[in-house]
Amino acid sequence: MNTYHELVEKFASTLKDGGQIPLGGFAPLSKPVLSDNAPNVLIFSPHPDDEVIIGGLPIRMMRECGMRVINIAVTQGSKRDRQEERLMELENCCQHIGFDLITTREGTGLERINRKTRDEDPSHWEECVECIAGILGSTKPHSIFFPHDNDWNSTHIGTHLLVTDALAKLPGDFTCHTFETEFWGAMDNPNLMIESSHDDLADMLTALSFHVGEVQRNPYHLLTPAWMQDNVRRGAELVGGQGGDAPDFTFATLYRQQKWIGKNLKNEPQSRALSASENPEKLF
Repeated sequence: MNTYHELVEKFASTLKDGGQIPLGGFAPLSKPVLSDNAPNVLIFSPHPDDEVIIGGLPIRMMRECGMRVINIAVTQGSKRDRQEERLMELENCCQHIGFDLITTREGTGLERINRKTRDEDPSHWEECVECIAGILGSTKPHSIFFPHDNDWNSTHIGTHLLVTDALAKLPGDFTCHTFETEFWGAMDNPNLMIESSHDDLADMLTALSFHVGEVQRNPYHLLTPAWMQDNVRRGAELVGGQGGDAPDFTFATLYRQQKWIGKNLKNEPQSRALSASENPEKLF
Protein backbone atom coordinates (compact mmCIF):
# COMPACT_ATOMS: atom_id res chain seq x y z
CA MET A 1 0.00 0.00 0.00
CA ASN A 2 1.21 3.52 -0.83
CA THR A 3 1.03 5.22 2.58
CA TYR A 4 1.02 8.67 1.01
CA HIS A 5 -2.64 8.02 0.20
CA GLU A 6 -3.23 7.42 3.90
CA LEU A 7 -1.36 10.61 4.76
CA VAL A 8 -3.50 12.69 2.41
CA GLU A 9 -6.68 11.14 3.81
CA LYS A 10 -5.55 12.10 7.32
CA PHE A 11 -5.01 15.70 6.23
CA ALA A 12 -8.48 15.83 4.66
CA SER A 13 -10.14 14.12 7.63
CA THR A 14 -8.48 16.45 10.13
CA LEU A 15 -9.71 19.50 8.20
CA LYS A 16 -13.24 18.09 8.08
CA ASP A 17 -13.20 17.33 11.82
CA GLY A 18 -12.06 20.90 12.48
CA GLY A 19 -15.32 22.15 11.02
CA GLN A 20 -17.16 20.61 13.96
CA ILE A 21 -15.25 22.62 16.61
CA PRO A 22 -17.34 25.47 18.13
CA LEU A 23 -16.62 29.04 17.08
CA GLY A 24 -15.78 31.45 19.90
CA GLY A 25 -17.27 31.21 23.35
CA PHE A 26 -14.06 29.98 25.00
CA ALA A 27 -12.87 31.40 28.33
CA PRO A 28 -10.06 34.00 28.18
CA LEU A 29 -6.56 32.59 28.36
CA SER A 30 -4.29 33.36 31.29
CA LYS A 31 -2.53 36.64 30.52
CA PRO A 32 1.00 37.31 31.79
CA VAL A 33 1.22 39.84 34.59
CA LEU A 34 2.72 42.89 32.90
CA SER A 35 4.50 45.73 34.64
CA ASP A 36 3.08 49.24 34.39
CA ASN A 37 6.02 50.24 32.20
CA ALA A 38 5.94 47.15 29.97
CA PRO A 39 7.08 48.02 26.43
CA ASN A 40 4.21 48.50 23.99
CA VAL A 41 3.91 46.41 20.84
CA LEU A 42 1.38 47.73 18.30
CA ILE A 43 -0.31 45.66 15.61
CA PHE A 44 -1.86 47.82 12.90
CA SER A 45 -4.50 45.41 11.62
CA PRO A 46 -6.19 46.35 8.33
CA HIS A 47 -9.25 44.28 9.25
CA PRO A 48 -10.51 42.51 12.36
CA ASP A 49 -8.79 39.07 12.34
CA ASP A 50 -5.43 40.23 10.91
CA GLU A 51 -4.22 40.80 14.48
CA VAL A 52 -4.15 37.05 15.16
CA ILE A 53 -3.35 35.70 11.69
CA ILE A 54 0.07 37.40 11.80
CA GLY A 55 0.30 37.20 15.59
CA GLY A 56 2.90 34.45 15.98
CA LEU A 57 5.66 36.81 17.11
CA PRO A 58 3.49 39.33 19.04
CA ILE A 59 2.03 36.50 21.14
CA ARG A 60 5.53 35.33 21.98
CA MET A 61 6.66 38.88 22.81
CA MET A 62 3.76 39.14 25.26
CA ARG A 63 4.21 35.71 26.83
CA GLU A 64 8.00 35.40 26.82
CA CYS A 65 9.20 39.02 27.01
CA GLY A 66 6.49 40.63 29.15
CA MET A 67 5.51 43.16 26.48
CA ARG A 68 2.05 44.69 26.17
CA VAL A 69 0.49 43.92 22.78
CA ILE A 70 -2.06 46.48 21.58
CA ASN A 71 -4.12 45.83 18.50
CA ILE A 72 -4.89 49.00 16.55
CA ALA A 73 -8.10 48.30 14.63
CA VAL A 74 -7.41 50.44 11.56
CA THR A 75 -10.72 49.53 9.93
CA GLN A 76 -13.74 47.46 10.87
CA GLY A 77 -14.24 46.20 7.35
CA SER A 78 -15.96 47.82 4.39
CA LYS A 79 -19.46 46.37 4.92
CA ARG A 80 -21.34 48.92 7.00
CA ASP A 81 -23.91 46.37 8.17
CA ARG A 82 -21.14 44.20 9.62
CA GLN A 83 -18.92 46.84 11.26
CA GLU A 84 -20.57 46.82 14.68
CA GLU A 85 -20.66 43.02 14.76
CA ARG A 86 -17.05 42.75 13.59
CA LEU A 87 -15.96 45.11 16.37
CA MET A 88 -17.73 42.93 18.93
CA GLU A 89 -16.05 39.84 17.50
CA LEU A 90 -12.71 41.63 17.63
CA GLU A 91 -13.21 42.63 21.26
CA ASN A 92 -13.98 39.02 22.17
CA CYS A 93 -10.95 37.79 20.25
CA CYS A 94 -8.56 40.26 21.92
CA GLN A 95 -9.98 39.52 25.34
CA HIS A 96 -9.41 35.81 24.77
CA ILE A 97 -5.82 36.03 23.53
CA GLY A 98 -4.76 38.84 25.88
CA PHE A 99 -4.27 41.77 23.52
CA ASP A 100 -5.30 45.31 24.40
CA LEU A 101 -7.41 47.10 21.79
CA ILE A 102 -7.51 50.64 20.42
CA THR A 103 -10.10 51.60 17.81
CA THR A 104 -9.36 54.42 15.39
CA ARG A 105 -12.82 55.94 14.98
CA GLU A 106 -15.97 55.43 17.01
CA GLY A 107 -18.42 53.05 15.39
CA THR A 108 -16.78 52.51 12.00
CA GLY A 109 -13.01 52.65 12.24
CA LEU A 110 -11.14 54.45 9.47
CA GLU A 111 -12.62 54.03 6.01
CA ARG A 112 -11.31 54.03 2.43
CA ILE A 113 -7.77 53.14 3.49
CA ASN A 114 -6.19 52.45 0.13
CA ARG A 115 -3.80 53.92 -2.40
CA LYS A 116 -6.61 55.49 -4.44
CA THR A 117 -7.77 57.54 -1.43
CA ARG A 118 -4.20 58.64 -0.77
CA ASP A 119 -3.88 59.83 -4.37
CA GLU A 120 -7.34 61.33 -4.91
CA ASP A 121 -8.63 62.52 -1.51
CA PRO A 122 -5.64 64.02 0.32
CA SER A 123 -7.74 65.78 2.98
CA HIS A 124 -9.40 62.54 4.12
CA TRP A 125 -6.06 60.73 3.94
CA GLU A 126 -4.32 63.40 6.02
CA GLU A 127 -7.00 63.09 8.70
CA CYS A 128 -6.39 59.34 8.87
CA VAL A 129 -2.61 59.79 8.97
CA GLU A 130 -2.94 62.22 11.88
CA CYS A 131 -5.03 59.63 13.75
CA ILE A 132 -2.31 56.99 13.39
CA ALA A 133 0.48 59.46 14.16
CA GLY A 134 -1.34 60.39 17.36
CA ILE A 135 -1.53 56.74 18.43
CA LEU A 136 2.17 56.23 17.70
CA GLY A 137 3.12 59.38 19.57
CA SER A 138 1.04 58.59 22.64
CA THR A 139 1.97 54.91 22.98
CA LYS A 140 5.69 55.27 22.13
CA PRO A 141 5.93 51.66 20.95
CA HIS A 142 8.93 49.42 21.25
CA SER A 143 7.81 47.58 18.09
CA ILE A 144 5.09 47.85 15.48
CA PHE A 145 3.60 45.33 13.03
CA PHE A 146 1.96 46.35 9.74
CA PRO A 147 1.49 44.84 6.26
CA HIS A 148 4.25 45.04 3.67
CA ASP A 149 3.80 47.29 0.67
CA ASN A 150 2.64 44.59 -1.76
CA ASP A 151 0.25 42.52 0.37
CA TRP A 152 -2.27 42.38 -2.54
CA ASN A 153 -5.43 43.44 -0.67
CA SER A 154 -6.05 47.17 -1.23
CA THR A 155 -6.66 47.86 2.49
CA HIS A 156 -3.52 45.96 3.49
CA ILE A 157 -1.46 48.03 1.06
CA GLY A 158 -3.30 51.15 2.24
CA THR A 159 -2.45 50.32 5.86
CA HIS A 160 1.23 50.06 4.94
CA LEU A 161 1.09 53.52 3.33
CA LEU A 162 -0.92 54.92 6.25
CA VAL A 163 1.56 53.72 8.88
CA THR A 164 4.67 54.83 6.97
CA ASP A 165 3.12 58.26 6.30
CA ALA A 166 2.27 58.55 10.00
CA LEU A 167 5.81 57.57 11.03
CA ALA A 168 7.14 60.35 8.80
CA LYS A 169 5.02 62.86 10.76
CA LEU A 170 6.74 62.07 14.06
CA PRO A 171 9.74 63.92 15.52
CA GLY A 172 13.14 63.00 14.15
CA ASP A 173 14.19 61.28 17.37
CA PHE A 174 11.28 58.79 17.27
CA THR A 175 12.50 55.22 16.90
CA CYS A 176 10.97 51.76 17.04
CA HIS A 177 11.44 48.26 15.70
CA THR A 178 9.25 47.50 12.68
CA PHE A 179 7.95 44.17 11.46
CA GLU A 180 6.26 44.04 8.07
CA THR A 181 3.77 41.22 7.72
CA GLU A 182 2.28 39.18 4.90
CA PHE A 183 -0.93 37.29 4.31
CA TRP A 184 -2.57 37.90 0.92
CA GLY A 185 0.64 38.64 -0.95
CA ALA A 186 3.89 36.88 -0.06
CA MET A 187 7.01 38.98 0.50
CA ASP A 188 9.91 38.50 -1.88
CA ASN A 189 12.46 39.31 0.82
CA PRO A 190 11.44 38.42 4.37
CA ASN A 191 14.40 38.29 6.76
CA LEU A 192 12.82 36.67 9.81
CA MET A 193 11.12 33.32 10.40
CA ILE A 194 9.44 32.80 13.78
CA GLU A 195 8.43 29.33 14.90
CA SER A 196 5.17 28.91 16.83
CA SER A 197 4.75 26.12 19.35
CA HIS A 198 1.77 23.79 19.04
CA ASP A 199 0.20 25.47 22.08
CA ASP A 200 0.67 28.98 20.69
CA LEU A 201 -0.86 27.98 17.36
CA ALA A 202 -3.82 26.28 19.04
CA ASP A 203 -4.44 29.48 21.01
CA MET A 204 -4.24 31.51 17.80
CA LEU A 205 -6.81 29.30 16.08
CA THR A 206 -9.11 29.53 19.08
CA ALA A 207 -8.84 33.33 19.04
CA LEU A 208 -9.48 33.43 15.29
CA SER A 209 -12.66 31.43 15.80
CA PHE A 210 -14.17 34.41 17.65
CA HIS A 211 -14.40 36.16 14.26
CA VAL A 212 -17.50 34.06 13.70
CA GLY A 213 -19.03 35.84 10.73
CA GLU A 214 -15.76 35.79 8.78
CA VAL A 215 -14.78 32.17 9.37
CA GLN A 216 -18.30 31.01 8.57
CA ARG A 217 -17.89 32.72 5.20
CA ASN A 218 -14.38 31.33 4.68
CA PRO A 219 -12.98 28.89 7.28
CA TYR A 220 -9.44 30.25 7.03
CA HIS A 221 -8.81 29.55 10.72
CA LEU A 222 -8.73 25.84 9.84
CA LEU A 223 -6.31 26.48 6.97
CA THR A 224 -3.89 28.58 9.02
CA PRO A 225 -1.76 25.59 10.14
CA ALA A 226 -1.17 24.62 6.49
CA TRP A 227 -0.26 28.24 5.66
CA MET A 228 2.24 28.27 8.53
CA GLN A 229 3.72 24.99 7.35
CA ASP A 230 4.19 26.50 3.91
CA ASN A 231 5.92 29.44 5.58
CA VAL A 232 8.53 26.95 6.82
CA ARG A 233 9.04 25.73 3.25
CA ARG A 234 9.43 29.27 1.88
CA GLY A 235 11.38 30.57 4.85
CA ALA A 236 13.93 27.80 4.60
CA GLU A 237 15.06 29.30 1.27
CA LEU A 238 14.12 32.99 1.55
CA VAL A 239 15.39 33.50 5.10
CA GLY A 240 17.80 30.60 5.51
CA GLY A 241 19.41 30.94 2.10
CA GLN A 242 18.90 29.27 -1.24
CA GLY A 243 19.78 25.60 -1.10
CA GLY A 244 20.23 25.58 2.67
CA ASP A 245 18.91 22.99 5.08
CA ALA A 246 15.38 23.65 6.38
CA PRO A 247 15.07 24.22 10.14
CA ASP A 248 13.22 21.63 12.15
CA PHE A 249 10.10 23.81 12.46
CA THR A 250 6.51 22.68 11.93
CA PHE A 251 4.72 26.04 12.03
CA ALA A 252 6.17 29.51 11.40
CA THR A 253 5.38 33.08 10.36
CA LEU A 254 7.55 35.23 8.10
CA TYR A 255 8.30 38.90 8.70
CA ARG A 256 10.60 41.65 7.43
CA GLN A 257 12.30 43.20 10.44
CA GLN A 258 13.68 46.73 10.16
CA LYS A 259 13.98 49.75 12.43
CA TRP A 260 12.56 53.24 12.11
CA ILE A 261 15.34 55.72 12.84
CA GLY A 262 15.53 59.40 11.95
CA LYS A 263 12.55 59.51 9.59
CA ASN A 264 13.59 56.39 7.66
CA LEU A 265 13.33 52.61 7.72
CA LYS A 266 16.77 51.09 8.22
CA ASN A 267 17.35 47.59 6.88
CA GLU A 268 18.09 44.79 9.31
CA PRO A 269 20.96 43.09 7.46
CA GLN A 270 20.85 39.80 9.34
CA SER A 271 18.34 37.10 8.36
CA ARG A 272 17.27 34.94 11.25
CA ALA A 273 15.11 31.96 12.16
CA LEU A 274 13.93 31.91 15.77
CA SER A 275 12.86 28.56 17.18
CA ALA A 276 10.10 28.08 19.75
CA SER A 277 12.73 27.38 22.40
CA GLU A 278 14.56 30.71 21.94
CA ASN A 279 13.50 33.95 23.64
CA PRO A 280 12.46 36.71 21.21
CA GLU A 281 14.50 39.20 23.27
CA LYS A 282 17.51 38.18 21.19
CA LEU A 283 15.91 39.91 18.17
CA PHE A 284 16.56 43.29 19.79
